[in-house]
This record gives sequence, C-alpha cells and structure tokens, in this order.
Amino acid sequence: MVAKLKEGGKAPDFAVPDAEGNIVRLKDLRGKKVVLYFYPKDDTPGCTKEACAFRDSFSKFKKRGIEVFGVSLDSEKSHQKFVKKYDLPFRLLADTERKLSDAYGTYGEKKFMGRTYMGNHRMTFLIDEKGKIKKIYDKVKPEAHAEEVLAAFNE
Repeated sequence: MVAKLKEGGKAPDFAVPDAEGNIVRLKDLRGKKVVLYFYPKDDTPGCTKEACAFRDSFSKFKKRGIEVFGVSLDSEKSHQKFVKKYDLPFRLLADTERKLSDAYGTYGEKKFMGRTYMGNHRMTFLIDEKGKIKKIYDKVKPEAHAEEVLAAFNE
C-alpha cells in the first residue's frame, strides 16, 4: 500500500475516465455522497459478486443520492463488457495509469495460491459531501459489502 489515508481526512482529487471515456473528477461530485470501491479485475468471481451486490442494492443508493463508482486497472473496453454482461447501473472508472489506485493506496503486493504479484486490493472509500473520507473498508466480503456500505451512511 502506498498512501495511508485516514478517515476524516481529505479524499485525494482525481480525473479518470469511465467506461464511456467521460472524465470523472471528484471535485465535480462535491455536495454528493460518493462510494469509491476498488476491485482487482473485471469479470472475475469475487469482483463479479461485489459488482452484482452493488447492482442489486443500487436503487437504495440512488434514492439516498449516493454516487457509486467501481475502480479497477481494467480498460474502458473491458469495463464496457463487464457492465453489459451484468447490467451494472453505476459507472466503472478505468484507472489504467494507476493514478487513482496510487493516490488511494490500494495498489500493492498481493498473495494468491502461493503466488506473489502486484495488483489492486479490494478496498472501499466513503466520501462525504465536502470531499472528506467518512469511512475506509480494507477488509471486504464481496457478497455483503453493498449492504454494509449502505448501513454506514446511516451512521
């Protein structure tokens, strides 16, 4: 992990394209609650469960005016396929240059089945209307995470 952000601290600004190539900037989202969930890779088992959980709870987020963004190192084209395959109603950010992942400290060494490699850790940041980090999740259970995040906005 690169940056160690803290709850209550300012969320790093960013300008990253979504799956359609539109640039998303955190500063343009001021006044809104934002969920920024980082995940390793499009269309893999855990990431699909997590995306589908956010999809299935999306109407609850929308009703409460909460913007949801999934972030991975995948390309816009990969995101387009993932969105279409699972009918995802929220935007995916294509962090192909790793600027967002580095700024939020989600990129780092990982271990899986005895293999060590570099990649994005599954982490989520809840950002309030003023651009401050309300909550950081660094241990995420993909299936239950969307409901956990919704509950945190009630606190």
